[in-house]
Amino acid sequence: MSKPIKNLIAANYRQKFAEVEGAVLIDIRGITSNDNNKLRANLAQKNIRVTVVQNNLARVAFADTELKALENLLSGPSALVYGGSSVVEVARELIERVKEIPSIQFKGALMDGQLFPADQISALSKYPTKEEAQGQVVQLFLSPARKLAGQIAGPAGKLAGYIKAVEEKLEKGETIAKVG
Repeated sequence: MSKPIKNLIAANYRQKFAEVEGAVLIDIRGITSNDNNKLRANLAQKNIRVTVVQNNLARVAFADTELKALENLLSGPSALVYGGSSVVEVARELIERVKEIPSIQFKGALMDGQLFPADQISALSKYPTKEEAQGQVVQLFLSPARKLAGQIAGPAGKLAGYIKAVEEKLEKGETIAKVG
């Protein structure tokens, strides 16, 4: 391949992956065309993309980006899987797809500047996504307030019950005995 063509491909990678801060790198060797099409279609429904990359050109393109940490994993047939709401979602989806397509081999993943080796992709898939983590934090903040509201409402509920019982007795014309 000529130098100008290589430069065009590297520039295309730079442009395509400019906003990508994390991804999962897989080995695409042994995936049949039917499985490849099924994989891409299933991932596309989740807004996850698969891009086969040429290793040397990807190293050049990733040099000044977050994806630079993946350069040591770029050997053999490689595909970058990215998109979705987070790298965790990508890992979860790929773990599910491996059940159907066992020829998918993980090389590693990059999330928030941290490199995960292939054997830790399963652990990565169990992390909460950004939205899930935010929900957990909100729940932690609201939990004490919820308990406090329950503590306040408990006695007030009992008092309301007593008042309701007195009201019902008075409506029936019954006398209320003095407690004392």
